[in-house]
Amino acid sequence: MRDEYDFSNAQRGVTAARYAEGANVVVIDPEVLDVFPDGNAINEALRALAPVIRKQGKQQNV
Repeated sequence: MRDEYDFSNAQRGVTAARYAEGANVVVIDPEVLDVFPDGNAINEALRALAPVIRKQGKQQNV
């Protein structure tokens, strides 16, 4: 570590809880990445699929 980095007053884990609340890490298989160019495309596809999955789940619970 360089001398100009001074962490003597640092507090460990100050933002850890906030990060954990807003961070969902998902590992995408390479063959899926070949179909979707980026995270936005994956999210759009999942949003389009979500109503179908919700409806299917409700039908199974009846």
